[in-house]
Amino acid sequence: MKQKENILIIGAGLCGSLLALRLAQRGYFVNIYEMRPDLRKTDISAGRSINLAFSDRGNKTMKLVGLENKVKSLCIPMHGRMIHTKEGETFLSNYSGREHEYINSVSRGELNALLLTEAEKHENVNIYFNRKCKSVDFENTTALFKDYENKTEFVEDADCIIATDGAGSALRKSYYLGKKFLFSFSQNYLTHGYKELSILPTETGDYKTYKNALHIWPRGDFMLIALPNLDGSFTVTLFLSYTEGKYNFNNLTTPEIVTEFFKNEFPDALQIMPNLVEDFFKNPTAALGTIKCSPWHYKGNTLLMGDAAHAIVPFYGQGMNASFEDVVEFDSVLNQNKNVDWQTIFSAYEKIRKKDTDAIADLALDNFNEMRDHVGQVIFQEKRKIEMALEKEFPEDYASKYSLVTFNENIGYKEAMLKGRAQDKAILNLLSNHVIDVDSDLNTVLKLVKEKTNAILNNDKITGLH
Repeated sequence: MKQKENILIIGAGLCGSLLALRLAQRGYFVNIYEMRPDLRKTDISAGRSINLAFSDRGNKTMKLVGLENKVKSLCIPMHGRMIHTKEGETFLSNYSGREHEYINSVSRGELNALLLTEAEKHENVNIYFNRKCKSVDFENTTALFKDYENKTEFVEDADCIIATDGAGSALRKSYYLGKKFLFSFSQNYLTHGYKELSILPTETGDYKTYKNALHIWPRGDFMLIALPNLDGSFTVTLFLSYTEGKYNFNNLTTPEIVTEFFKNEFPDALQIMPNLVEDFFKNPTAALGTIKCSPWHYKGNTLLMGDAAHAIVPFYGQGMNASFEDVVEFDSVLNQNKNVDWQTIFSAYEKIRKKDTDAIADLALDNFNEMRDHVGQVIFQEKRKIEMALEKEFPEDYASKYSLVTFNENIGYKEAMLKGRAQDKAILNLLSNHVIDVDSDLNTVLKLVKEKTNAILNNDKITGLH
């Protein structure tokens, strides 16, 4: 494989623009085609730009490409979840017992714009906007595009094609429809959708509620969340069933019903959202789903990456971080397989990566239930208090499932999931059986949790659960 090969990337979103930047740094010629206009010149969010939680796995990638400080300037630290009850009471549940561990709120658009600009600084990168990929001939390594500006169609070829074009990937669709090889594909939607809303800043540009937290209004079957923006606003997202419950997206059809819903369920949020009705009927309702597929590559000429290979629901704040980590893992495989063919590289990459992306997809679904319901339950709150105390007292000896996933970028998602789930089960069992409580001696608690966790892991291994 020659360093000067031409690589065609479909999709200039977060993963595609980052991949282009890294491949350019490695000396490849890269052409990127994006169906949307240049987001640096026009607003294309259209109410569907769920704010992103940027954490250690994503930052690992920024270090790789030399952008850590520039990205940091776009971030707002969020130290924990600010839980809002129906009565308007709030309490902060930290993400970690270690003070240096927190996640960050970052604007998708601003981060994507930075990556595009950095990629374009390289002479060996060309980015084309308003070019939609209609299909990929994966046997001949060509892609058919439609130019939205002059309404023409054209074909591009390359030495290899990498699709980072998201959940609706044209390459993945071509794999599926081509039936030239055994391709497995699943797409599972939640019964819930989401709608983006906003909390505007005060007249003086200040925040109307606590800045450094991810705000959650958990209500069992549905929830509201809010993440801070640099301009003093919050991006608010309502997650709600399409059809079930007293209030659902299908029956929230008038300003009166929407206002009644918020007055009953989120009264403190309603007080600082005078623009609620306008946002609600202006912004679309969008679906939430999980995509898994295999293989991610065909021969040595095409590859799926990011959401095109493994789209997940947003409830662990790891969708972007996972896609960024794809680039790190791909880069590592390139380092380990110099002067070999793309087939070897693509196969090695999928072998080490797919188990982890499957794991974070499952964890994201778990966290949906946790955020909308469990965070409001007493036993869950007790478990979190114990975990925070253990992390603070024994920073080198204990990490919660959340910390393993979010702050331990040097272990894979699958390992974090297996250990984290076992720890959760161990603590909940000990609490339920009144063996420990929030006032128990922490040395004793740590010993018991470790013993029970190891027993659960061993039992799971024996029964073939991992």
